[in-house]
Amino acid sequence: MLHEKSCGAIVYRKYHGNTEILLIKHINSGHWSFPKGHVEGDETEVETAKREILEETGIEVNLDPTFRETVSYSPKKDTQKVVVYFIAKAKNTDYVPQEDEIAEIKWVEIDRAGSVLAYDNDRSIVNKAKKFIR
Repeated sequence: MLHEKSCGAIVYRKYHGNTEILLIKHINSGHWSFPKGHVEGDETEVETAKREILEETGIEVNLDPTFRETVSYSPKKDTQKVVVYFIAKAKNTDYVPQEDEIAEIKWVEIDRAGSVLAYDNDRSIVNKAKKFIR
């Protein structure tokens, strides 16, 4: 069994009195989710999440490691993947999609994110994040 680990975050901003989160659409699968990516070398989970968010979106974040949620799934036969998600407040809000991985990026009001996200796991994490952010 192959084990993979990725880290990312629910990136948020306060905008006109609303809380919005950043969603990305993956080129390969076409589904909406959060910025994340594989741990490289001896990076910590926090370092991985910050690097991947910056690489995929061009956004720098203040990451809060006290919110830490994990999702486990099997993306293909004989592979088990664990994804660790944090909460991160955007330092800048203008994004630049990573051309070879990201088809589209958008800010979505947090209460509407569930209708855009493809997976129940992601919707569950947003519900936990809502309580944490407010």
